[in-house]
Amino acid sequence: MDYTTIQISRSTREKLNGLRAYKRMTYDELLNALMSLIPEGDEEGVYTENFRASLLRGLLDVKEKKTHTTEEVKKQLGIQ
Repeated sequence: MDYTTIQISRSTREKLNGLRAYKRMTYDELLNALMSLIPEGDEEGVYTENFRASLLRGLLDVKEKKTHTTEEVKKQLGIQ
């Protein structure tokens, strides 16, 4: 496999380090894991109707205040 060097800021590197699933996870593994979360679309970022619909439902839930903060959920679960 061929590798290349990319330039990222220190703050970006620290954010990436915080996302690692395990200590020795490579940036290549991490970036591939993150990219696997992106729904399938074409090269120009066109996503499936399902994805767009779920995104719109989520935005509507936020707008209608049908969401809960992390603190609210922790309180409900008794894990303060």
